[in-house]
Amino acid sequence: MIKSELVALIATRNPHLYHSDAERIVDTILEEIAESLAQGGRVELRGFGVFSVRNRAPRSGRNPRDGTSVFVEEKWVPFFKAGKEMQDRLNSASTSMSGD
Repeated sequence: MIKSELVALIATRNPHLYHSDAERIVDTILEEIAESLAQGGRVELRGFGVFSVRNRAPRSGRNPRDGTSVFVEEKWVPFFKAGKEMQDRLNSASTSMSGD
């Protein structure tokens, strides 16, 4: 699912909302999550999961094109940990997904 599909689904399930209102709601939620992460915070959505940032230490790596050694600087990366309810839902759905 992409963002435009999510907006359309929200607008369809909530006929009292205009499509533009649903789009603004989704944009606001995503912007607030991103802003909180950019400030080093975490966002916990009960029953869904937790968004946070993690530090990747500097390290030496290899250039895949020519094999030379390169230095990879420290960086911060977004991280998502699914909540227990989400994991249970995925695991119960995996039996139906794997049985093509």
